[in-house]
Amino acid sequence: MTNPSSVPHQALPPWVYNHPEMTRLETERVLRPSWQIACHINSIPTPGDYLTVDLGVDSVIVVRDRDGLIRAFHNVCRHRGARLLDGEGHCQGLIVCPYHGWSYQYDGRLTGVPLRDTFPGLAREAHGLKPAHVDTILGLVFVCLADEPPASLHDVWGPLLPELSPYRIETMLPLGPIGVEHWDVDWKIAMDNYLESYHVPIGHPGLNRLTTPDYEDQRGFPGFARGIGWLREAPSSRWSERAYQTLLARTPMDMPDELQKSWRFYSGLPNLGIDLYPEQMDFFQILPRGPGRCSIRYALFGQSDTRREIRALRWLGTRINAAVNAEDRWLCERVQRGLQSSSYTPGPLSALEKWMFEFHDLLERAIPEVRLPKTPERFAP
Repeated sequence: MTNPSSVPHQALPPWVYNHPEMTRLETERVLRPSWQIACHINSIPTPGDYLTVDLGVDSVIVVRDRDGLIRAFHNVCRHRGARLLDGEGHCQGLIVCPYHGWSYQYDGRLTGVPLRDTFPGLAREAHGLKPAHVDTILGLVFVCLADEPPASLHDVWGPLLPELSPYRIETMLPLGPIGVEHWDVDWKIAMDNYLESYHVPIGHPGLNRLTTPDYEDQRGFPGFARGIGWLREAPSSRWSERAYQTLLARTPMDMPDELQKSWRFYSGLPNLGIDLYPEQMDFFQILPRGPGRCSIRYALFGQSDTRREIRALRWLGTRINAAVNAEDRWLCERVQRGLQSSSYTPGPLSALEKWMFEFHDLLERAIPEVRLPKTPERFAP
């Protein structure tokens, strides 16, 4: 990401973090036109494997077709609009609507219509599933609901590829199903939190015992920021962190030495986080669930490595990060409550919070009212 000097170094006004019109406009103008992560290619390895991604009122099916291609369709039956699929799983032969049984091939073509003779003149070829844009990079699958997608994934991710290629993300396998957490926090508060590490020494004592703050080694790209937390040599006072340090130091890894000694955090606008560890990686996607509420989709991936040491490292790393995640949730919920105080006015931002500037600038370009100190009259119910 860049650090535009023209953006005031000041937090956004509190009303933008709890207003239904903001949520609607953010979904329409910021999230729908952007590439949204769906899964890893190995999350849907065989024809008929699928998963769904929900974005506001929209839902998308990502499915592997009979030729091995990954396709994306709006998750809506062309008959009466019923939602076709939920979650993730496998369609046995066809995608079948649970309401009236209209059925579709994996490539979206309408195949079966029960009692078809009651639909005189029906042209099946005109009623296939509506496609959505889909693309992959580094084995990660993204969808876009806009009529025309933004810059290609390869244009956006190009500067990152030299750093990311040693991890061999495209060969990783899911370490479990995609999970979802619901937070009583506006999605922008959660994203603000991930975009700055100023809070780490105070808010994440365990992470601070284990690694250096990642703001000490940061790099920005257009639309992305990367921070590196270097693993400390001094043994942690906590057993799980100390066990992770000890086990990692004696476990051979097929990666450059500097990757084995660091945790790397990539934040991508508008709502993506990717965390890379020596033993595994995760992604998380922050989605609005209404004003002042959000859902966080997340998943873990790793190389096919069944060594006991790797399994132990993944267990320890997940345990450590579960504590970090719980701390982030607690902190963000305190911010959500505090912003509702009648006494609060936006405060100054530290230079260590600089990656928030571009996020807020993105919001302002899409929704100019975002900088107004009070809710605009046109947003009134």
